[in-house]
Amino acid sequence: MLDLPPPVPKLDAQQLLEDVNRITGAGLQFVGQPAGGEVGAAFVRWPDGRDAVLTRGAGGLSELRRTAEALEAARGQGLPVPQYQLLAEVPDGVGVVQERLPGRAPEQVDRKLLEAMIELAELFAGIAPDLPVPSLHLLESGPGFCLHESLERYDNRTRKLLAWIHEVGRSAPGEMTGDDLVHPDFHTGNVLVDDTGAIAGIIDWDGIGRGDRHFGLVTLRFDAHVRTTDLAWFDELLHDLLDPAVLRLYWAHMALRMVDWSIRHHTAADVTHWLEFAAAIP
Repeated sequence: MLDLPPPVPKLDAQQLLEDVNRITGAGLQFVGQPAGGEVGAAFVRWPDGRDAVLTRGAGGLSELRRTAEALEAARGQGLPVPQYQLLAEVPDGVGVVQERLPGRAPEQVDRKLLEAMIELAELFAGIAPDLPVPSLHLLESGPGFCLHESLERYDNRTRKLLAWIHEVGRSAPGEMTGDDLVHPDFHTGNVLVDDTGAIAGIIDWDGIGRGDRHFGLVTLRFDAHVRTTDLAWFDELLHDLLDPAVLRLYWAHMALRMVDWSIRHHTAADVTHWLEFAAAIP
């Protein structure tokens, strides 16, 4: 039996809602839970009828206040991002109540949607000078994700990948640079679209940071790999936008993230799938 790190626990939405209401007196009502998602969120409603989304935030209260301020600045630039309406310290973290944006998850992922997301990411340019640069965790485990121990303990294939990740982490550049807004999980599951298919919202801003907006395109490329085919144009775009060493840096992070997550949450077939894709850096 492998001694692997445990999976990330699913959100107990009812308990979190009870804690937030008890501590703040917000009077939020449970509405339901969205389909999909790896860890969880809950739809809730304010006493005045406004719909909202409840999650457990990543980080402490000061970090989440900084996230709220950055999202307000992004809203001021016309980006369709949610407003943080309430932050509440609860026994096991911070409850975040945020605006429920209009729209729905896209039913179809195609080149049109991917190109719209790539175009929208250009609006992230230069609007995050005061945020910290997020770690890519190539030389140490992340907080609940990007765990090196999973790859070290799983098998020889994952240990080989981990050795390459360490090599990339010790090479230049070792981290992101720039003053762009960075969405750390910029994929098709984190956008909402309207009835015409146009993007109406970008959600799940945990871990927001400052750096290179093009990092999100590498995240999107990993996601697109399992959503659609004929992505040669996307690979050409990445080569046009990113220096090979920078592409390698971001690719190493995503390989670590996806293989670790698959080891702890999914199947052996998923692990093999992501190992093979990680080796196919364009």
